[in-house]
Amino acid sequence: MCTLTIAWRVFDEPVVVAANRDELLSRPARPPSVVETDPVVVAPRDEQAGGTWIGCTDQDLFVGVTNRWVDADLAGERSRGLLVRDALRQPGATAVRDLVEAAVADHEYQGFNLVVADPDDAFLFEWDGELTTTALDPGVHVVVNTGADDSFEIPTHRADIARQQADNARAVRAELHPRDGETAFEWRERAAAVLGDHDFGVCVHDPDGRFGTRSSSLIVLGDTIDYRWADGPPCETAHEPVDLEGQF
Repeated sequence: MCTLTIAWRVFDEPVVVAANRDELLSRPARPPSVVETDPVVVAPRDEQAGGTWIGCTDQDLFVGVTNRWVDADLAGERSRGLLVRDALRQPGATAVRDLVEAAVADHEYQGFNLVVADPDDAFLFEWDGELTTTALDPGVHVVVNTGADDSFEIPTHRADIARQQADNARAVRAELHPRDGETAFEWRERAAAVLGDHDFGVCVHDPDGRFGTRSSSLIVLGDTIDYRWADGPPCETAHEPVDLEGQF
């Protein structure tokens, strides 16, 4: 996933997420479903490595990851998606913080930005061979491969595209500043439109047809899980409700 926006403790519903996943078009994946039951975990599945890039639980925990572009040569011996699955088994964001600290001590991952949030706490974990943990303030945050909000690291090996991505993230965050009287669901619809608007540069189409925005997720956590999924680029694919009836 390459663009993750989260509105944390902005609305009555404490966690609202809109995110696009950019990936090789040939990499197999399954749509979101209940993948575990204690706690109930709703997530898509990466069929290649067995993990996921985004998900949530019936304990109001959200976890999402983006790649992080770094100059360091990291082995990536364990899939970042498996770390997301491990995190989704935790009771809350603070427990995930302990998990991530232990995980990067035991395994070397490729670079990542990991966002976790529940109604009480939210963290951004940035891994580039060293772990940086930031407690997020209430508000709207935008995370991309080069960093988050207005803090970006530009790798030398892809500097031009990294600078453009940072500019895109700034534009997305400015556009998605909450409006007076706006509800979580109204903000979600605006965020969905931004994710599919090519003027913001976060719906990706590779001219050679190998890589691009594969899917898009909209998640609202509050009284229940409201998960909507576009199984394709959001510029041309509607976000449809994930059927969770009878799962709780």
